[in-house]
Amino acid sequence: MKIRVGVLGATGAVGQRFVQLLDGHPWFEVVALAASSRSAGLTYGEACHWVLDTPMPTWARAMPVLDTSPDATFDCLMLFSALPADVAGPVEETFAAAGYVVCSNASAHRMDEDVPLLIPEVNGDHLALLATQRQRRGWPGLIITAANCSTTSLALALRPLHEAFGITKLHAVTMQAISGAGYPGVPSLDILGNVIPHIGGEEEKMERETRKLLGRLQGGCVAPADFPVSAHCNRVPVRDGHTECVSLSLAQTVTREDIVQVWEAFQAEPQALGLPSAPKRPVVVRQEVNRPQPLYDLTVEQGMATVVGRLRPCALFGWKFVLLGHNTIRGAAGGAILNGEYLVAKGWVPRA
Repeated sequence: MKIRVGVLGATGAVGQRFVQLLDGHPWFEVVALAASSRSAGLTYGEACHWVLDTPMPTWARAMPVLDTSPDATFDCLMLFSALPADVAGPVEETFAAAGYVVCSNASAHRMDEDVPLLIPEVNGDHLALLATQRQRRGWPGLIITAANCSTTSLALALRPLHEAFGITKLHAVTMQAISGAGYPGVPSLDILGNVIPHIGGEEEKMERETRKLLGRLQGGCVAPADFPVSAHCNRVPVRDGHTECVSLSLAQTVTREDIVQVWEAFQAEPQALGLPSAPKRPVVVRQEVNRPQPLYDLTVEQGMATVVGRLRPCALFGWKFVLLGHNTIRGAAGGAILNGEYLVAKGWVPRA
């Protein structure tokens, strides 16, 4: 028997990606789709302007859209949240207090001391924060959060390097797809033939979240990683896929072959557990001088891996490389679904 789940914010771009990725999922069955009051009462097919490249699942089309309200009751245990950040905070807390397991893609609770900001291959041990969360808040349910889209692909590439060699300094410049702005996203007259060198709050998220993800548990909270992070974030006219140019200093003297070997050997608990959404290769190395590229590399490992390339010496930091991640799959809905699978595998959610 599958675990019954619901999607909050189901009509938005990330909510649609949840519906797409949960279609036919081996562990989860979607029994509730919720959105704002203006969509509640309609069928999902009526309420949702579907923007993805595969058809809306038949089972979803006729499903009634429920209101996302503090009084809502859904016939499921786990909720995947694609709610906007400005409303997610109190709504997710209400559902956790009512006993639901909330796997959130929103930013509202990412930096809360007792909420795991989780990428299972990077910091699975941070699930221990859930015991502190329940003790402090008295919730029968819980909240875990997925990281920001640009942070997720970056942290996957950094984890094996930090583990093996130690990172002492990090600089990243992003070229982020327009789908990261949701739908309808950036006006065409602003983005066509243009680069927008500002995404509100994005640089701060990358800098804070990266250090929390790579930090260590200490005394019931996370001590952030002790290296500085500097980010420049740009919106570019690409539909899907965030590209990042990364420069970093390592605590050890290493060769290019050392770094590549660590990346290619990198696997973690999700791979060992055989979680349905876990990529076999969390980090995929391209050797060509002109890769990765969103046009060719975005769907590697079904969009759940970080693709790296152009690794070379850096005169200022030591090493530099380019990475690519799928911002709405691994960086959003797919990452949160993997978090849900990890909760099940680790015993935080009953299997049935």
